[in-house]
Amino acid sequence: MTRRDHLIFVGVALLIAGYMVYGVYNRPTYTDAYYYINAANRLSRGDGLTDEYLWTYIGAPDELPAPSHLYWMPMPSLTAAFGMWLFNAPEDYRAAQFPYWLMLALLGYTGFWLGARLGGTRRHAWAAGLIVLFGGFFARYWGVIESFTPFGVFGAGCLVALGRGMVTRQRWWFVLAGALAAGAHLSRADGLLFVIAGIAALLWVFLFDRDEKKALSLLLSFWKERREIIRISGFTVSIIFAYVVVMSPWAVRNLQLIGSPLPVGGAQGIWYTEYNDIFAYPPDATPQTFWQSGGWSLLLESRWQGLSTGIGTFIAIEGVIVLAPLMLIGLWNRRRDPFLTPFWIYVVGLHLAMTLVFPFPGSRGGLFHSATALFPFWAALGIVGLDDLVDWVVKRRRRWNPIQAKRVFTGAVLVIVLALTILSLPAPTPFVPPIPDASLDDLPADARVMINDPAQLYYWTGRGGVVLPDNAAPDVIPEIAAQYDIDYLFLEFVTEDGIALAAPEGIADIPANTPAFLTEIPLDDDRVRLYRIDVDTTE
Repeated sequence: MTRRDHLIFVGVALLIAGYMVYGVYNRPTYTDAYYYINAANRLSRGDGLTDEYLWTYIGAPDELPAPSHLYWMPMPSLTAAFGMWLFNAPEDYRAAQFPYWLMLALLGYTGFWLGARLGGTRRHAWAAGLIVLFGGFFARYWGVIESFTPFGVFGAGCLVALGRGMVTRQRWWFVLAGALAAGAHLSRADGLLFVIAGIAALLWVFLFDRDEKKALSLLLSFWKERREIIRISGFTVSIIFAYVVVMSPWAVRNLQLIGSPLPVGGAQGIWYTEYNDIFAYPPDATPQTFWQSGGWSLLLESRWQGLSTGIGTFIAIEGVIVLAPLMLIGLWNRRRDPFLTPFWIYVVGLHLAMTLVFPFPGSRGGLFHSATALFPFWAALGIVGLDDLVDWVVKRRRRWNPIQAKRVFTGAVLVIVLALTILSLPAPTPFVPPIPDASLDDLPADARVMINDPAQLYYWTGRGGVVLPDNAAPDVIPEIAAQYDIDYLFLEFVTEDGIALAAPEGIADIPANTPAFLTEIPLDDDRVRLYRIDVDTTE
């Protein structure tokens, strides 16, 4: 392939990525996206990395406003804020999307490069690159100010760098891999797995992927293998050193603000009894509460749920259905390629972590988000796996023309992926304000609200607040209100029976059984309820 081929693909990638980013969404539509753009907006107008609201009580600060990103990582917000800074356009969503456009084009080019690396032809390169750009079920998220695209770019780039380092044994590839692993970690907390995967790949190659294939003898013959041990140790140090250098500013910031280099709340996800424990007040997901809630039955049920959801994610999301068996064939037939060793180790580690260690966060989007780093590899492996399958069939059906069959089936795969992409894109719908009938317009400008989605509330109204507490009785509302200066409670989707469908159990029936510390404020819309919170009143 020539430089001209690469340049032509880059041009096409920019065009397709431009549509995927700018032609699908022009605003956030769910909590994660609201959170990241809110932080970027505040940063762009000079408020620093701070929040005016709480969306979770895990690792919650003592007061508001507070340091941002005490649970999620900052890269999506930093990237969006960079776009705003670049165009001198604070709080401009289109400016925030600009880096995402370039990152998606780069992610597509990564697929193109991998197709060429693993398949060796223009067909492999173009097919893999287009599959990534189309995205399948990722398509509707490529342009959202969220972690999908940044994590994909940093994560896939890290795996490429690790693979190149394994093949060339050049130290600078491992330095680059460590820096990119830090970028992935700054995008998502599970990005730390890239460092672990890189070190594990080096150990695997040293211990097992050798001509001798005798791990024990290698360990016992230190003197014979001392040069190789020193080299592997040097590569490991390179990964860790570069990772620490890039991560250190964020770690120093956290040490100054919260006394810990990284937020500590994410590990609680191991002990969730349900996903909504992320909103629980007080947050008490611990081994003790886990075993008290269900013991072994809960352990087996939750891990089975994580495993089954993970298999579905692998087939439908990572494999875009049609590629799933093909990419496994492609990987199996190239399992001895040292370039792919870090990739398959990371694949195993990620899926085990998101299905068996963190089953609830993993099944509710964690694996979906993190799989973007795998997508360029799977796209390339799917196309070469298709060729492997055709070659296998040709040995048994001599009348097949392998070259023609590969072209036809590759075209069919692209058509299917494109069709699934189109079907997954959101249909154009008229915008409906998230707060019906401007129900909060008459409140004081500095009033804070307890609501189902405080990130959404802040984006549209600029009002701070806290999330409705899950797994709690209504009597915790005054306690939370006193700590965070919350003035009002807002409930949405209220039925005729007085049940707030968007509220957690225990709070949902407040419209039907209103505590004495809440005073209802009449509204024109029967679907919502607004209450003033009196922290000095008891039932």
